This record gives sequence, C-alpha cells and structure tokens, in this order.
Amino acid sequence: MPAQDLAAVADFAKALGIVSEYKRLLKVEKDTEEMRKFLGHFQNNLDLLIQKTWVEKVDESRKEKLQDKVPTFVTLIVKADFRQAIEEFGSILEELAYLLFGNQSTGDDFTEYTFRIDIEMGLFWWYGSQLGGLKVGSVAVNDEFLWALLLIGICYLTNF
Repeated sequence: MPAQDLAAVADFAKALGIVSEYKRLLKVEKDTEEMRKFLGHFQNNLDLLIQKTWVEKVDESRKEKLQDKVPTFVTLIVKADFRQAIEEFGSILEELAYLLFGNQSTGDDFTEYTFRIDIEMGLFWWYGSQLGGLKVGSVAVNDEFLWALLLIGICYLTNF
C-alpha cells in the first residue's frame, strides 16, 4: 500500500477535525484495553445519538435494529475483520443518516444537503456514501488501509 494513501486518509481526518485522536488510535492494537475503552465510548455515543433521534412511531423499530448492529460491528473491529466491518459500517451509516435526516438521506442531493448544514458534516456523509460503494472483496486493499478508513468514521462519530 503506497504511503500516500495513508497520508491522504490522515489529511481527511484533519479536515474532519479528528486527526490527533485518529493518529493516536491508528497505532493501537485492536484487542487491547485501550481500544476496547475507545470502542466503548464509540458505542455509547452512537447509542445515545440513536436514542435521542426523534422519529415517527413507524420508524422506532429501525432505531432498535440499528442499535443491535453496533455491538456486532465493534466485535468485528476487535477481531480485526476489517473487510466485514467496512460493509457493516456502511450499513450502519446509511441507517443512521435515515434516522437523523429522514427521507432526505435517500435523495441524490443528500451529500450536498449536508454540506449546506456544515462543511465537516458534509465531508463525513460524503465519506459514508463512498464506503457503500467500496467493494473490498474485488480490490486488492490491505487491512491497514481498511482500518484507516474505518477509524475515520469511528473517531468522527465518537466525537459527534
């Protein structure tokens, strides 16, 4: 994996305002107390975000299903199964976008819409939209790079 790819990911972390935490965690082993603590913060923050999201009664089950996906995702990270984790995370982000923005999140102009709200938020949701199109099984992408991509979203949502 060319070094410039990881450097570009770090530059993106900087644009999102999460570069110091991102760089610190990039080097932490996945199955350690430090990483488990961080992932616990991530899970707690995401759970709080999901719980505090107001939705129509018909969408309450979507909130519950999304909350059920988060522990599975965290387990994939701890196991360093980044190929499966990136697919799961794309699904989590898609559902979270729906809970936060409703039907607007399914429109072709969703990323543009989020950029109008806040530049960093727009960058984050653009990032999320790119994960869904990443077919890691068909591309020669190493785990280090996948972890770097996942960590961007995890850090951002932990500090959202």
